Amino acid sequence: MVPTLAGRLQTRLFLLATVGTLLTVLITPVLPTGASLGAAYRASFGVLFTVAVIGLGWEVAYHGLQQFRWEKDWPMLFGLLTALNEGLLVWLAVRAGAAPGADGLPGTAFLLHFAVVWLGVWLTANGPMRVPFLRWRFHGGRLI
Repeated sequence: MVPTLAGRLQTRLFLLATVGTLLTVLITPVLPTGASLGAAYRASFGVLFTVAVIGLGWEVAYHGLQQFRWEKDWPMLFGLLTALNEGLLVWLAVRAGAAPGADGLPGTAFLLHFAVVWLGVWLTANGPMRVPFLRWRFHGGRLI
């Protein structure tokens, strides 16, 4: 049984708001931005916000595509590989100036930040989160 679309959207936002925020706070001081710490945090949180907004659209698209699969879900590896298309779209948004505060963010800093946050969120969703939120898997993302 897989989460409903609403549960997937809620899970994505929850994980980005918790795990994504924590990892962003930890990694931003060591990112090669060449900017002040305040500007680096603005850029990092702008990217995190953009990942959340664009990710909601991707979840809707993924959900639609999954309806063609018998089990209505991706294998775990496909979930990891979605980082490629989502990362590319977020990077294009950063380059276009659509990510708040991320103007002029170097590609290396973006790649490091995105990879750490994406991997941390993916590992949490597919590992530790399944233990305390066992019922989440059987109730479409709802806690009760």
